[in-house]
Amino acid sequence: MGYLSGFHAIEELIKSGIPCGPLLVAKPGPRARELVDFALAHRIRVDRVGTADLDRLAPDHRGIVLETTGDTASSGIITLEDFFVTLGDRQNALVLILDEITDPHNYGAILRSCDQFAVDLVVSRRRRNAKNAPVIAQTSAGASAWVKCAEEGNLARAVEQLKENNFWVYGADMNGCKVYDLELSGRIAIIMGGEAGLSRLLHERCDGIAAIPTQGRIESLNVSVAAGILLYEVNRQRFCGSRQKTKSRKNK
Repeated sequence: MGYLSGFHAIEELIKSGIPCGPLLVAKPGPRARELVDFALAHRIRVDRVGTADLDRLAPDHRGIVLETTGDTASSGIITLEDFFVTLGDRQNALVLILDEITDPHNYGAILRSCDQFAVDLVVSRRRRNAKNAPVIAQTSAGASAWVKCAEEGNLARAVEQLKENNFWVYGADMNGCKVYDLELSGRIAIIMGGEAGLSRLLHERCDGIAAIPTQGRIESLNVSVAAGILLYEVNRQRFCGSRQKTKSRKNK
């Protein structure tokens, strides 16, 4: 059981139809009262509680907290096999692979970008990834209720499965090719590494390495910011066309 306290996270979870509730309310302000009406309209039970109760459950609350079930965090989890079935013959698809992104704030921010840029699936490790569902939900502004995810024990094998299903796989690294010089149409998978960067096994399986040109004095962008920029570029090419029209696999 968990508790959500962010207004957007609460609203999006209720919208998604994922089982949740009751909504716990103590001295709500105008925005919280709107959420009470919204919850009642979606047949979510509303309970009046004391402020001290909410302080204990979610110290950062603003007068309202949504109780979530134990299944909420995994409600959007599917398998890679199920994903390929639902993908069918679609030629344009976008997958984001997260290699040891353990900070739930980064993970949530990435999911928010995934929702905005129509990512079809987020793939992460079954272990060594962010697990704090309430923080992820709040940081993602509720996007975690919508983005489909797959948790894999072996990311290298997951990459091979994607390539077998006609995905081109690009790793993110500042020593790669400028991202806007890459052809990113069709079925694309992008790998984002953690603080240590891409693991060797994943780097070796990439068809190319994408870099974001920067002009700052520090070494790199925050991973959630970098992910948003790369996802934007894929969408830009998808809708506006790209500068380069051919591509070849690095390992051929």
